[in-house]
Amino acid sequence: MPLPESISYALPEALPPNIVDWTVNPRRAVVLIHDMQRYFIRPFDGSAEPISAVVRNIARIKRAAVRSGCPVIYTAQPGDQEPATRALLADFWGPGLSGAAEDTSVITELAPDRRDVTLTKWRYSAFSRTDLLRRLSADGRDQLIITGVYAHIGCLATALDAFMHDVQAFLVTDAVADFSRAHHEQALDYVASRCGAVVRTDDTVEHLRLAGAEPAPSIDLLEQQWVG
Repeated sequence: MPLPESISYALPEALPPNIVDWTVNPRRAVVLIHDMQRYFIRPFDGSAEPISAVVRNIARIKRAAVRSGCPVIYTAQPGDQEPATRALLADFWGPGLSGAAEDTSVITELAPDRRDVTLTKWRYSAFSRTDLLRRLSADGRDQLIITGVYAHIGCLATALDAFMHDVQAFLVTDAVADFSRAHHEQALDYVASRCGAVVRTDDTVEHLRLAGAEPAPSIDLLEQQWVG
């Protein structure tokens, strides 16, 4: 099944009711920027919702995370995957990304910097065949703030997998995008009712900002913890 040719829809405004009353804590959280690669962003109208707002909101969350000392992790799928490696993904999505930078690179507006970690992503969940869980555990972190694309596929799978590993997942409703508003709302409803919390960018930034008044870890320390 190919990706949609053109995606444009208004972001959902109403949040589904959360079962849990979790709150983002920058001392426990990691921000995940999920698959914001050119290949996956290409179907969107860059000047319209949802992606125009989503990119701005992810950038806001990242800035707040950096100020508060909250680590940022990216996922990126590799290009030119061998059929045996891609396996069942090929049955649903075909060969996937090429190895060219115009497919594999994270979009310029959200490009990682030297303090960020980028994990090679092999399956829907960011935990699958990566060391994401080890990194969280090693730093005593048990919250994951999920942003990126696509909400009802990788973002949802990652939130569900986080629940399976006793990690609190926060899906940021206006910092994720999807094939359609219906798919977007499907992801929000499932996470809120079964495996995590659905939150807005404004609230997420505010919780991160409150910790920003305290001295943040140095870049060198963050690199030792997350890149080393």
